[in-house]
Amino acid sequence: MGRSLPQRLQAWGFSWPGLLDNRHGEWWLLAQMALITAHLLPAFPSPAALGFSWPPVLRVVGLSLFAAGLLLAGQGALNLGESLTPLPEPMAGAPLVTAGAYGRCRHPLYQALLVCSLGVTLARGSLLHLALLLALALVLGFKARREELSLCAVHVDYAAYRTATPAIVPRLPWLDWRTGPTAPATG
Repeated sequence: MGRSLPQRLQAWGFSWPGLLDNRHGEWWLLAQMALITAHLLPAFPSPAALGFSWPPVLRVVGLSLFAAGLLLAGQGALNLGESLTPLPEPMAGAPLVTAGAYGRCRHPLYQALLVCSLGVTLARGSLLHLALLLALALVLGFKARREELSLCAVHVDYAAYRTATPAIVPRLPWLDWRTGPTAPATG
């Protein structure tokens, strides 16, 4: 808890060479961060520009989903504790966490990001934000698959956990695989 930012970055595996060659999945994290940041953009096209008024109930549902996503993220982060890392590479010596949010799905932080993104999309009524949600689902699916390659190598119990527990969103094919992970071509 008392680590400085440079110490924390080093513990996570960040390095300048890694940013150049993606050795710890840095590129997936950068893509994820860019897509999350892009959610701050205004609605485009706005519902008014398309000639209709966005229903207030969808705005409320969207804001509620965003809040729920934040709560899910908090639970997942608390469950991981000191093992939390933004890179798709587990921290050295980190235990395999399968309880709490990790009993619901293998990547609850990614699930929380998608719930937040869906909330923003519904609250804004924006085709741009729908595209950002779909792009984020694609990036997180690849990032999770990359992460699972390392988790399988580090934790002998991961294969059984993977078979029994949904990946990110249960029964959604791109976001729920329960067999061996596949790696993206860029590592």
